[in-house]
Amino acid sequence: MKLACRIALALVLLTVSALPALAAADPAAPAAAPSASAANSGAGLGAGIGAGLAIVGAGIGIGLVGWSALAAIARQPEQKGAIQVNMIVLAALVEGAAIIALLVICFALVGKA
Repeated sequence: MKLACRIALALVLLTVSALPALAAADPAAPAAAPSASAANSGAGLGAGIGAGLAIVGAGIGIGLVGWSALAAIARQPEQKGAIQVNMIVLAALVEGAAIIALLVICFALVGKA
């Protein structure tokens, strides 16, 4: 429960800190046609937030895998080899998911300049 509250607080603070970047233009200013870079200005911000969440998620996942493996080895030291193999496989799967998320973000940004 504490972790969920901390994550929610971090997301709220991230959103509040990003508000100046998302602020609307001055309504009194004359309206001009948006340029190509202005039309895609939110793409970089979204990609940055997405990449950060992917990395944080992978870090939390690998931390939980390592913590569980150490707890299991502490309970049954004779099963150390089997537990380590399973831990490495699970850590590789978590890292693979994070890398796929980052690749999706990179491909989403292609041609958005």
